[in-house]
Amino acid sequence: MIPENYLIFLQIIIFMFVTPGAPRVLIMSQSLNYGFGKSLWTAFGDISANSLQMILVLFGFAALIKLFPDVIIYFKWSGILYLLYIAYGYVKLKSNINISNEVKQKSISALYMDGFLIAFLSPKATVFFATVFPTFLIAGSNYYEHFFILLLTYISLDFLTLAIYSGIARAIASKLKNNLSLVNYISAGALVIIAIVIAIKV
Repeated sequence: MIPENYLIFLQIIIFMFVTPGAPRVLIMSQSLNYGFGKSLWTAFGDISANSLQMILVLFGFAALIKLFPDVIIYFKWSGILYLLYIAYGYVKLKSNINISNEVKQKSISALYMDGFLIAFLSPKATVFFATVFPTFLIAGSNYYEHFFILLLTYISLDFLTLAIYSGIARAIASKLKNNLSLVNYISAGALVIIAIVIAIKV
């Protein structure tokens, strides 16, 4: 039995996933610099963070946010600082895209943590999981079943769209292989812009 308003849930998250944000910009940049396969570790980090956030909902995370709304502010500025940190890393990065030989400067664990921290510290995600996500969980005999359906739907579509963004970036890599420094500056600029938007609007 699917959760009540499941189609509305799908519409909301699909809109979130197709809208370019920090995780999408990040994974495209990782794909260009390190290859499609390695960039997927960033996606694994992202969905791990989202899974943890959804599990925290079961343990009263939403109630905690209501009691201590300033928590979102801490997440917000931590996320902004981490975005700026990654942007700075792209400005410093010096490498050349090689389609047959991926760049090795960043470890799998580092790529994973980039994805995890960007997702976990996202104020947009924090607000979604603290306020919107719980509304689709109705107390009853199917509560945990519905929770796992929503969780699996979310992380599956999130991972799929991240992989698509990474694939698009990799598909155009051959056209950008001689301009990686420009790509990195553009990636850094995009992350900085997202950080500014979060600082102003969220």
